[in-house]
Amino acid sequence: MSTPVNAAVGGQEVEAVRHCLIDLQASIVDALEAVDGGRFLRDEWRRPEGGGGISRLIEEGQVIERGGVNFSHVKGSSMPKSATAQRPELEGAPWEAMGVSLVIHPRNPYAPTTHMNVRFFIAEPEGRAPVWWFGGGMDLTPYYGFEEDCRHWHATAKAAVVPFGEALWPRFKRGCDQYFYLKHRQEPRGVGGTFYDDFNELGFEASFALTRSVGEHFVPGYAPILERRKDTPYGERERDWQLYRRGRYVEFNLVWDRGTHFGLQSNGRTEAILMSMPPLVRWQYMRRPEPGSAEARLLEHFLVPRDWV
Repeated sequence: MSTPVNAAVGGQEVEAVRHCLIDLQASIVDALEAVDGGRFLRDEWRRPEGGGGISRLIEEGQVIERGGVNFSHVKGSSMPKSATAQRPELEGAPWEAMGVSLVIHPRNPYAPTTHMNVRFFIAEPEGRAPVWWFGGGMDLTPYYGFEEDCRHWHATAKAAVVPFGEALWPRFKRGCDQYFYLKHRQEPRGVGGTFYDDFNELGFEASFALTRSVGEHFVPGYAPILERRKDTPYGERERDWQLYRRGRYVEFNLVWDRGTHFGLQSNGRTEAILMSMPPLVRWQYMRRPEPGSAEARLLEHFLVPRDWV
């Protein structure tokens, strides 16, 4: 549970987080454009209830079929239900939230989808001291599994966290495995990574530094994998499997993801919230991969919680 904000956290600190997130968005877009060769469009928007954001999106790129890297900084007079489910004492409190959220859907089925989000939240319940917390994480969703990709991804995610406490890594890895799980299917969405929320136990400066570190480790974690897989030859079988497995991504984001629920409940920009949806997807009744196939190996060997590093 979040603890009261200390006196050192004020407008100056909040503004520092904002500038950090805007810079992070720009640096990630630059890195992804270098891999794809195309350009992300820029769409700046305002929210009537307060705040706004900057959406950066690419569609039909050379490498990225659809991807978005969004910054938002929004404010409201009453906390949405998705934000008060675990903290009812904040119901009705004015709030302010900011973050960078991205989802990348590559065209090549051998290149994994990925998600990253870092965020800061502060609420001011009447008659009580404000509360604040950070959250963040990054996870990987492959359609064909590669040991070296998973080891590299988790090693990078671990490197982002361990300077702030050795005990945080196993806790955040476990949190990622537990959060990105389709309860109605009883299966993981992907191979995990790191995930935390409601985090302020290190104090503002160190909690902010941890969140900044997670954001800055995304490109070193993902870009080498994307470069390695983007030109792998594939055919209709692999493409069909990719579109089928993308359905799981849609199901999680619409049914379980708290960020999606928060964005919609807080009257966020719907186009920006749903940029996480893949451009093409398919569902098939009771599909089972052929035993011994690469598709079966994904489910049996990779989409299970493992200690990759």
